[in-house]
Amino acid sequence: MATTAAEPTRRDFLFIATGAVGAVGIASAVWPFVSQMAPDAATVAAGAPVDVDLTPVAEGQILKLFWRGKLIFVRHRSAQEIKDAQSVDVASLRDPEADAKRVKAGKDQWLVVYGNCTHLGCVPLGNEGAYKGWFCPCHGSVFDTSGRIRQGPAPTNLPLPPYEFVSDTKIRIG
Repeated sequence: MATTAAEPTRRDFLFIATGAVGAVGIASAVWPFVSQMAPDAATVAAGAPVDVDLTPVAEGQILKLFWRGKLIFVRHRSAQEIKDAQSVDVASLRDPEADAKRVKAGKDQWLVVYGNCTHLGCVPLGNEGAYKGWFCPCHGSVFDTSGRIRQGPAPTNLPLPPYEFVSDTKIRIG
């Protein structure tokens, strides 16, 4: 006995075509619901580490940038600023922290801190105040060149963001 295959008919073609169009239609309807669950590009970019080239930052200059929506200060300190920050009696500070703990070893000239006053979140002015660090004009907090609170209502030092040196002239924040 020989079996023969039936020739495809127009009805077979219509079944296959209808099924294909239906699958494409369902996928098109479901795609917006699936894609809305992914974070948008701004959210993804906000959490990504930021590489900062320190080459153009002159001594005494403060670079301002944003990482994860927060202001960051990168300060290129002079030898005198480093000496003044290291000579402070840590026991006399409101929030005692040695300068060496606020910078990376061997990179004392670079200070990286969050750029908001710890009192109410105002943005302090750089190279100002009695210690030539930062001065917050809102309520009078004064920070030294190491970002430590010296006068005013701020309760703590300027916080340090997570960062590392990837080369002698480049840091990665985050």
